[in-house]
Amino acid sequence: MEMIQISLAAARVNAELTQRDVAKEMGVTQNTIINWEKYVSTPTVIQARKLAELYSIPVDAIRWA
Repeated sequence: MEMIQISLAAARVNAELTQRDVAKEMGVTQNTIINWEKYVSTPTVIQARKLAELYSIPVDAIRWA
């Protein structure tokens, strides 16, 4: 069974967080969040797990590219 994946931006919005909120929680700049959401760059595995936890979804439910 294939899992439906959600974009980072949609996951953040669903969690009712701003890019600024996420950047502060992750210890990165807002520009980093923007780049992740636009698939310009990708978070590390540790950062990906923290994002999934922050968004309250499984890490494999997020589309990374």
